[in-house]
This record gives sequence, C-alpha cells and structure tokens, in this order.
Amino acid sequence: MTNPPKILVTGSAGFIGFHLVRKLAESGQETIGLDNLNAYYDVNLKISRLRESGIAFNPQKSVDGFIQSSRYQNYRFIPADLVDREKILTLFEDHKFDVVYHLAAQAGVRYSIENPFAYTESNIDGFIHILEGCRRSGVKHLVFASSSSVYGMNRKMPFSVADNVDHPVSLYSATKKANELMAHSYAHLYGMPVTGLRFFTVYGPWGRPDMAYFQFTRFILEGRPIDVYNNGEMKRDFTYIDDIVDGILRSGENVPATNPLWDGEDTGSSTAPYRIYNIGSDSPVSLLEFIETIESSIGKKAQKNMMPMQKGDVPATWADISHLRRDTGYEPRTNLKKGISAFVDWYRSYYSA
Repeated sequence: MTNPPKILVTGSAGFIGFHLVRKLAESGQETIGLDNLNAYYDVNLKISRLRESGIAFNPQKSVDGFIQSSRYQNYRFIPADLVDREKILTLFEDHKFDVVYHLAAQAGVRYSIENPFAYTESNIDGFIHILEGCRRSGVKHLVFASSSSVYGMNRKMPFSVADNVDHPVSLYSATKKANELMAHSYAHLYGMPVTGLRFFTVYGPWGRPDMAYFQFTRFILEGRPIDVYNNGEMKRDFTYIDDIVDGILRSGENVPATNPLWDGEDTGSSTAPYRIYNIGSDSPVSLLEFIETIESSIGKKAQKNMMPMQKGDVPATWADISHLRRDTGYEPRTNLKKGISAFVDWYRSYYSA
C-alpha cells in the first residue's frame, strides 16, 4: 500500500487556495498550507478563511512553526513569505513534498501600476524560491497559477494556450508570463514536471474584495453607484470557484510528460515535461448581463456610472479549454445564475448585509 502524497499549497489563506486546501483536506490528503497574509486586501477576511479551515491564527502574535487545524487532522498551516528564501528552501528540504500547488502571488492588475515592486518581489523572486525548492527536494509535480491576463493585446477569440502571448498590458500579466518562462526553463533543464494554469475571472463565496463582482454586490446592497468601465462593453469568461478547484485537482493528477510531437510553435507544451492550460467556463458573458444577474440575485437595481476603459484592462476574455478537457476530462458545471446566487448568499451571511 503506497503512502498518500504530501502536498504544499501556497496562498492557502487566499481565495482559491482556501477552497483548494479544504477540498484536499476533506479527501484525506496530507496538506501543508502557506501564506504571508499580506494587507493587499482585508486581512480579517484571510484570517476568517483560516478559521473556516480550523486554523486559529492571531496576527498580533509572532508565530513560529506550524499551526495544526482543529477541523482537519491532516492539515497544518505555516505563516511564511515567499521572499524569505531561507525559510522556503528549508521548508522544502524538511518536508519532501510530492505535489506543490503554487497559488501565492501579488494579485491585481491595476494595483501593479501603483506598486510595481510588490509584484517583482512576490511573483518573480518568490517564484524562483519555489522552483528551487521543488528542484532541490525532488518534487514530482509543480502546479502553479498563471492568469488569463497574459493574453494581453491578443485579439483572436477564444484565447488558446497555443497562441503567442508576448504583448502584456500590465506588469501583473508580465510577471505571470515570466513565471511560465521560468517554469519551462526548469522543466527543460531538470526534467521537473510543471503545469501552469491560466485562471479566467474566478468568482464565488469567500472571494477577493478587489474583484468587480464583490464590489458590485457591496455597493448595490448599500445603495451606492457602481462604476461600469468601458461603458459596459466588456466580456469576461467568469469561472465559479468549484470549477476552478476541480480543474486544479485534475491538473495535479495529470503529470505532464514530454511532447515528442512538439512542432516548435505550440506555446502550451514542448519537449520538456511542461503544460499550460486555460481554466475557464468557455462561455463569456457581457458585463451588463453580469450586473443584471447580480441585481436579480439581490433583488435590487444598480445605479451605474458609465466610465471609460481603465489602464491595464482588456475588453474581452474567452477561454479555449479544449486542451484541459482533452487531457483531464475537465468540464465546468456551474452556470452564472447559480454561482452568483451562492456568492450573494455568502456575502449577506458573512457581512450580515
């Protein structure tokens, strides 16, 4: 009888990481979560996510070592920053993880315009520490978070992982493209299996307050006007959190091998054990339809301020998920009405709104 894999999830107090950790822990996987709980958005929400996972964390106290979950016997949490090279490399050396789900990053397209150094420190320096930890300790599969934002100025729809992505429109997207390149170099040099996942506009309960759907819900409930950029002429491939987690887990079980048929053109694979996948709903929705869905779920109309396009934004996203579907059987199952309803129910409960 083989032992179950030992798993590390970085960004485990974040939106996607929190949901992934719970799914892994509930399935009996031995899991360690890592997060630095930075103040990019409300730290109390991150602490609440930890508590929901059975982690009693007090940010006012200095905590060394691991915190055992009171809810899941097989889950422990360690507060750490990706930039702390010594601590990250020691963690890998001590624990010999089988699979690493690297979700920690400095997120946000527009914030990268205001604070670029936060992105190079976390998304570039932090990522090389993860890559080195994986290489030195013999991790069997690294799965890392990329982003649909890497498609930048691409105009061909839907976005395919086989397309060139050399024209980012924000520093955030540039760091995510850099992650893909760095990961490929490690896969090529060391034969280290690596999978990158380009997430498309993830939403759902316990989501990020800086995301548009979160702010729309808050402002509509409070009777405040919402800013609708590009005069509402936007489309997004909104993807519910449960579908995202399903895609992550399917990808984790699908360890990439070399592609002997690689033609030198497909940027989603190569002769190295490396794959890039889109995770989306394959069903883009207009921004105005999205707002109408939130209004319907809340039972209240929004006051709209029609605004021009923001810097760093793109007018549309649409995920070609055929590669992920082919290789893993991934199939998004949550429609927008159901997903928004679940989020609004959570929001009202969490904020007593």
